[in-house]
Amino acid sequence: MKFSAAGMELLKCSEGFRNRVYLDVAGLPTIGYGHRLLHSDSFPNGINEPQAANLLACDVRDAEQAVQRLVKVPLTQGQFDALVDFTFNLGAGRLAASALLKSLNAGRYDEAAEQLLRWDHAGGHEMAALKARRKAEAELWQSTQTREQAA
Repeated sequence: MKFSAAGMELLKCSEGFRNRVYLDVAGLPTIGYGHRLLHSDSFPNGINEPQAANLLACDVRDAEQAVQRLVKVPLTQGQFDALVDFTFNLGAGRLAASALLKSLNAGRYDEAAEQLLRWDHAGGHEMAALKARRKAEAELWQSTQTREQAA
């Protein structure tokens, strides 16, 4: 399964585009569409949108692969998109260790959807932007396409 246009729209809207390095809400150096800088990354002159789109494609591919590796049950496109956005935002390690994944892999889809909404804090504080993002992910999750249609 691949990240859909609807998922990408949510991700880009949630992240926004910045052509210069900035610190995200967790204080991590970031550029483009939420690309967290690696030690080897250097953008002294910033980046343009096509460069950011290339970084984003690589980051999304990593998130897709993590979801495919960690999730053991069938997903709808909306559920997959929600999980890829979640993983892009928080990292595969957070998904792997989450009650969300445990519930999902036990086949408790509704419980897993509720777990999405709990990930709205950064630095110990509820963040309006994260709350809105998790709500949008939950809406993707609940889209009308069935698991059979997605398979």
